[in-house]
Amino acid sequence: MSIQQNLLKIKSSLPSQVTLVAVSKTKPVADLMEAYDSGQRIFGENKIQEMTEKWEVMPKDIEWHMIGHVQTNKVKYMAEYVSLIHGVDSLKLLEEINKQAKKHNRVINCLLQIYIAEEETKFGLDEKELEELLNSITFKSLENINVIGLMGMATFTDNQVQIKKEFQHLKSIFDKFTIHNSQFTTLSMGMSGDYQLAIDCGSTMVRIGSSIFGGRS
Repeated sequence: MSIQQNLLKIKSSLPSQVTLVAVSKTKPVADLMEAYDSGQRIFGENKIQEMTEKWEVMPKDIEWHMIGHVQTNKVKYMAEYVSLIHGVDSLKLLEEINKQAKKHNRVINCLLQIYIAEEETKFGLDEKELEELLNSITFKSLENINVIGLMGMATFTDNQVQIKKEFQHLKSIFDKFTIHNSQFTTLSMGMSGDYQLAIDCGSTMVRIGSSIFGGRS
């Protein structure tokens, strides 16, 4: 199936309240343009340099999402244009995003990454760290960032019971903190292999790559 057919098939299966991020990392601009011409406007990349190169040559009505782990020293390269940064896992990183956003007179939307997987390789905050961050005086002083929700990645496993448990855990944290944060509107969880389960567990944003663009070579 073509990229267009894949996109239409996935979009027809998504509830109206769920946002689709087309994960386009490692894919050539021609593939992204095929998705763009089929109506897709939100693309997710995991390397800032690659995302910036694509931003420079592609239409300017695209929302670029940074979905990979972000190094503090790279924030400046995307601060001019990035729409949403998914994997924010420290106050230090938020401070840097705020600083770079200010230089461009922008407010940058961010999601805080919560650690839900049973894998050491994943990044993220636990519930206690999240609470401390949100209540900190430093956080409350940051005027050029807007934390609009949470994101998390489940363990890389075929065990659906475990994945469901991890998604439900993240949703319960999201619900708990949404009571105090009216701007918490986005819960980003679910990828090509598990997005239907993530939606069932309350996800409002899914990151889908291989099911749209085919496997990465």
